[in-house]
Amino acid sequence: MEKGIRKFIGDKKFYKHLLAIAVPIMLQNAITNFVSLLDNIMVGQIGTEEMSGVAIVNQMHFVFILAIFGGMSGVGIFTAQYFGQRDDDGIRHTFRYKLWLGAFITAISITVFMVLGNSIIGAFLNSDTSAGNTAEALNHGMDYLKIIILGMPAIAISFAYTGTMRDCGHTVMPMVSGSIAVLTNLVLDYVLIFGKFGLPEMGVEGAAAATVIARYLEAAINVIWCHTHTKVYTYAKGLYRTLLVPKKMVKEFLLKGLPILINETLWSSGMAMLVQCYSMRGMEVVAAGNISNTINNLLNVVFVSMGDAVAIIVGQLLGAGDMKEAKSTDNKIIAFAFASGFLVAGGLVVASFFFPQIYNTSPTVKSLAAKLMLIQAVFTPQIALLHTTYFTLRSGGKTVITFVFDSGALWLLSIPTGFILSRFTGIDVLWIVLAVNLIDTLKTLFGLYLVRKNSWMQTITV
Repeated sequence: MEKGIRKFIGDKKFYKHLLAIAVPIMLQNAITNFVSLLDNIMVGQIGTEEMSGVAIVNQMHFVFILAIFGGMSGVGIFTAQYFGQRDDDGIRHTFRYKLWLGAFITAISITVFMVLGNSIIGAFLNSDTSAGNTAEALNHGMDYLKIIILGMPAIAISFAYTGTMRDCGHTVMPMVSGSIAVLTNLVLDYVLIFGKFGLPEMGVEGAAAATVIARYLEAAINVIWCHTHTKVYTYAKGLYRTLLVPKKMVKEFLLKGLPILINETLWSSGMAMLVQCYSMRGMEVVAAGNISNTINNLLNVVFVSMGDAVAIIVGQLLGAGDMKEAKSTDNKIIAFAFASGFLVAGGLVVASFFFPQIYNTSPTVKSLAAKLMLIQAVFTPQIALLHTTYFTLRSGGKTVITFVFDSGALWLLSIPTGFILSRFTGIDVLWIVLAVNLIDTLKTLFGLYLVRKNSWMQTITV
């Protein structure tokens, strides 16, 4: 039995297996976020109003993406455990469920954005404290939104395929298709935003069009690859023989998956609500937050990939009934992610000195963005622990607990804090951000306590 610090350190074989799963996910997310970073910089060269309008719509779009991710991740718990049992029929049923769920979430999201888009964007633009033109930012946001919603069906299809591939331990192809798509997005951004090679200068509409085209390209690659390589993706044989999912399975998927869907939706909308609270200090805060979050998201791919690794590796071990190995593996992944957090924090500190200077915006926005990045750096190791403890609890099907742990704390503690401080005090936005992050410290400690209890170690497939 492993004791002391040894239980947190793996051997060469362990790290080789972990990195084989995590690195392709990390690279795909890094490329995606790097292109988003360049996309962000391109839009930022046009002006503060354009950047702010696009940033707000992307915050809305983020809610949709995490709703899709959460819903499909919920049933992905079953996919990983079915794969551990070599049950292709079970995997097929989880995939079909993902398609239905993706279609439902997409339809609801498009309807909400079309009907309420103008009001939602307007809620983030506080004309009383902003130096920029809020009406112009609103118009740019709506121009971007009307095009970006056209790519939502492609996102749902891609998530169903790439999620299933990853749940089964096949992480390379999602990385390849995502990389091709984002590089295409980058090229089209340059051409369409600035009007190169004889095409008209489309501005924010060009950025949206580039993203939509790239999303459909990614979906096409994933679909074609999966169905032409059935020796690897054996569950793809007969995948569309029917779209029906047994009622018993639907009930099981809903019971375990619905809390994750609700959690991811509430969490992403909660993060949007926090941004809205910060925006009470003016449009400069929206712009600065957009700059800070862009580089944060690029560097935080390390923790996202570690969370996915927990879901895949630990989930498969639980499905195979190897509880001892699942616990040992989980301890080592959490420790590795935590250690990585200090390296990422260092990267944020270095980036804070030069990254905001790239943007065509005011000195006030640049200075505020740098300070936000430094605050984020302080809490980066904590974020690593939050990611891995959350996915640990979820890998064993403890979805109700993860709901309380994640969204419950956000809506009951973090958002009220941000709301009260932004509306009923005159303190600087940096102190508000700091207070919200300190609340997450309590959540981290609670998450570690839940992991240590070991109640998450269970097989949920039959």
